[in-house]
Amino acid sequence: RDLIRGQLVEKEWERNEEALGTVTLIYDHHARQLSDKLTDVQHDYHDAILATTHVHLDHHLCAEMIMVRGRADRIRSLADQLRRQKGVLHATLSMSSTGRKLR
Repeated sequence: RDLIRGQLVEKEWERNEEALGTVTLIYDHHARQLSDKLTDVQHDYHDAILATTHVHLDHHLCAEMIMVRGRADRIRSLADQLRRQKGVLHATLSMSSTGRKLR
């Protein structure tokens, strides 16, 4: 059942339908202006972001989980822009769907 659901979600993302996702970042908050850059990107995509959680892992590392909703291409674009920032050590996008099409 999980494999089938995973394939259905992937098809919905390929059709650029409404989707849900979580972007998880691990980054070095000492990287020059990285926090500001990540915040700026998130402001550019404010309409797609539902919630953000920030956790301090140690003196240098932070984790951030960003819950998103919107068209699949917009969510992928957000994740790609966050991933590209110098100082981001790891970034993943976990996909899901609402099972509904956007109008």
